[in-house]
Amino acid sequence: MKKRENFSDCLLKEIERLKNPSCIGLDPKIEEIPSCIKKGNPPEKAILEFTKKVIDATYDIVPAFKLQMAHFERFKSKGIAVLEKIISYLKEKKKIIILDGKRNDIGATSQIYALTYLSKNGFDVQAITINPYLGTDGVMPFVEIAKKEKKGIFVLVKTSNPSSVEIQEKKLQDGKKVSELIASLVCRWGKETEGKRGYNLVGAVVSATFPKSARNLRKLMPKSIFLVPGYGAQGGKAKDVVANFKKGLEGAIVNSSRGIIFAFKRAPFNKKFGEKRFDEAVRESALVMKRDLLSALKIKEN
Repeated sequence: MKKRENFSDCLLKEIERLKNPSCIGLDPKIEEIPSCIKKGNPPEKAILEFTKKVIDATYDIVPAFKLQMAHFERFKSKGIAVLEKIISYLKEKKKIIILDGKRNDIGATSQIYALTYLSKNGFDVQAITINPYLGTDGVMPFVEIAKKEKKGIFVLVKTSNPSSVEIQEKKLQDGKKVSELIASLVCRWGKETEGKRGYNLVGAVVSATFPKSARNLRKLMPKSIFLVPGYGAQGGKAKDVVANFKKGLEGAIVNSSRGIIFAFKRAPFNKKFGEKRFDEAVRESALVMKRDLLSALKIKEN
């Protein structure tokens, strides 16, 4: 049996292979899904059909997909069944899957969460986002399971929402910001989990909407891959994400959700494609994002 690669090595390898440091966020909000998909279908069936079409339109050009669990959990057991089908579908396409659930709890419960999402007997995805608020004993069960299963985690460090400053930018007695304290813990949690390329399995969520903070956090977490939200619909520009990268295509993967999957609602894609050809709009907007990022990183497209 072929030995699985370290998560960070696997992700960086796929980014290089496709020459694309972007990730598509699958946030299938039922209210936004095209009416031609919803018509005559229950919500869970519409979500499944829509999401599979998004995947079909882009799986050959992006290395990873991030599934926002809230949009599936909303529909209870039927929604979870759809989530499982989408995960299986992405596995068939050999794609890297990141579950965005921001999980955490006391240590014993965190272990169950980690087993649920990262183990072979659970959802068995490659990575999950977690909240560090409970501290080390809430995070280490995720690290241990991820290490055993060759998986990864992304710890919330600097998020894209405007009110993140209420907590993450607050200064402590030693002058450090809360986000900087979390960054130092991320380094500690990821110690001795580095892959061949020098990055560890404990990544960090660091937004594109605060580039000054990202530059500082990149220095503080040199061995962590950054999962970068905030690009596109949330206002982050390609030039803003450059600070999240370490060198070339290394060090970060940039997520866009609404800006890609609902591209048919905005110019210029709305006039060119319209609702019925939404999947073509998805593909073109994903290619635009790729070109945008490569241009900002000063990397020539193939």
